[in-house]
Amino acid sequence: MARRATIQDLAKRAGVSVSTIDRIMNGRDNVRGGTAEKVLQAAEELQFYALPSLRSRLKVETAKLRLGFLLQQSHRTFYRTIAAALREAAENFPEPVEAVIEHLDDLSPEIVADRMLRLGESVQALAVVTAEHARVSSAIEALAAKGVATYALISELTASCGTGYFGLDNWRVGRTAGWAISGLSRREGKLAILVGNHRYRCQELNESGFRSYCREHAAGFTMLEPLQTFEDTGVAREVTEQLLRREPDLAGIYISGGGMTGALQAITASGRGRDIVTVGHELTDHTREGLINGTLSMVFAHPIQRLAQETISQMHRDLAAGTPPGKKVMTFDVLGPENI
Repeated sequence: MARRATIQDLAKRAGVSVSTIDRIMNGRDNVRGGTAEKVLQAAEELQFYALPSLRSRLKVETAKLRLGFLLQQSHRTFYRTIAAALREAAENFPEPVEAVIEHLDDLSPEIVADRMLRLGESVQALAVVTAEHARVSSAIEALAAKGVATYALISELTASCGTGYFGLDNWRVGRTAGWAISGLSRREGKLAILVGNHRYRCQELNESGFRSYCREHAAGFTMLEPLQTFEDTGVAREVTEQLLRREPDLAGIYISGGGMTGALQAITASGRGRDIVTVGHELTDHTREGLINGTLSMVFAHPIQRLAQETISQMHRDLAAGTPPGKKVMTFDVLGPENI
């Protein structure tokens, strides 16, 4: 009969002292994450008799990592979906991680910067969705001075201390939109682009990529100046209605910013949905219906579950290694009426 492994055997295999094992077993001291991993691995290899209680003890004693996430309005399906995915990714992460998630209704740079600083007081790293602004950059630098790294989520940000980024290659997204609209259109004509706010770098890059592709491959189309929706459904509907009245030869619309619902309402009401190639972002109830009824031709979407998992993993990895905030650029999903 095989001899049962003792505490001395476990200490030797893990490379720690017997007193360390004793403190862990009796809950008399905290243990660092690296030591916990070594002890657990050694216990599993030895089939240590107290492995279940050891696992429980180490899970309790290992410090929980608090990661902050500052998202935009909670009434928007996209951000509710991201919040749920982040919570799930944190709960399923192999190390103890707490996702502290907040939504902001007021997106003014002053409010965003203030909330970043306050949230940064209780977390070890922060990911934020916001527009580029000097106040936001200043908040990023103030957090960095306190040892709190900032990551841009969805839309890149800049600061002198450097920031991380989780999202798409938005220039390529824009070029793909140009390829889709020019390729699907039955006729040449004018092309419009709707942006929420020019301070979102993702939307600026969407527009840049869109124009880049059309200059190179769609010379027969005329590009109109971008229309701003201010990320608002009502504004988006109004500017789209005006666009449709003003441009009878409109061939395509690229909706790259907020206000998607309002723009789709205007296109549907005009009765021109099947004559105009419209491309948008993210799969929601509204965009799904648009794809089904023909108002939308194509949607580019973030792989939200993978985005959340990669975000949690990269932030944890950077903090564990003590390295500057890293970047993770992901491929995007291309969705049409036949694959939703």
